[in-house]
Amino acid sequence: MDFKIELGNRHSFIEDNLKSAIPNVQGPHGILFDSMKYSLAAGGKRLRPMLLLEACRISGGDIEKAMPFACAIEMIHTYSLIHDDLPAMDDDDLRRGKPTNHKVYGEGIAVLAGDGLLNYAFETMLEASVNSGEDCMRHIRAANEIAKGAGVFGMIAGQTADLESEGKRVDEATLEFIHMNKTAQLIIRPMRAGAILAGASEEALEAITEYAKNIGLGFQIVDDILDVIGDQEKLGKNVGSDIEKEKSTYPSMYGLEESKRIAFDKIAKAKVAISFFGSEAEFLLGLADYITDREF
Repeated sequence: MDFKIELGNRHSFIEDNLKSAIPNVQGPHGILFDSMKYSLAAGGKRLRPMLLLEACRISGGDIEKAMPFACAIEMIHTYSLIHDDLPAMDDDDLRRGKPTNHKVYGEGIAVLAGDGLLNYAFETMLEASVNSGEDCMRHIRAANEIAKGAGVFGMIAGQTADLESEGKRVDEATLEFIHMNKTAQLIIRPMRAGAILAGASEEALEAITEYAKNIGLGFQIVDDILDVIGDQEKLGKNVGSDIEKEKSTYPSMYGLEESKRIAFDKIAKAKVAISFFGSEAEFLLGLADYITDREF
């Protein structure tokens, strides 16, 4: 497998499906759908839907049936970015190389666009569930996994702790809590959802969970490193914002070199976990290396 070509093919496949994920709506609330589409179509790595589909595939499932969940997780991720960029949160004016949603549509519509994406994500998953026949319970379990990852004991918990920790010196346990919930949960839960949709065994689900946990943490650590040494043009967002806002990050606690070592250790553990799937794990092994080698 040429990993970069395969990555590009999978990215394109997801992009094609996302184009039709949000309906075209006119009328008094048409601007809401324009705003939702603006951020959803703004680009990105599409890592979370890619991981959900791959977890489904290596577990013996049908990725076409999993596609509504893949689109839904990208909607949820996009909503979180819209809200994260707001002046009340990180106050960023650039995302994926384009003006942030509130810079284009105003703060009020940006809040509603985030709300809209979150709600439409669950509408998409539940509609797929009620139409899934005998697979209904798997679909509901998969939606429940994603709800846990995105909710008050997942991403929102991590974002809250992150916001409350600005300008403070936190301990290692708090930093781990922030990273595990703010980022890793929205990788762990989608991968578990994909495996559940496929009817994966408990052993397979455990291997996928361990892989996802470690690449989720590794991904966020690399993100923290890139905020210090990354190229703003390649990243498509402002760099140095973590330092400016006195955020709790791995580089701020451990320094750059130790942070790199920790990230590589997480990726190594992920690769050991996913070896459970043998040759079927080739793409996920390549993705693990991509996470630590990336520049954006």
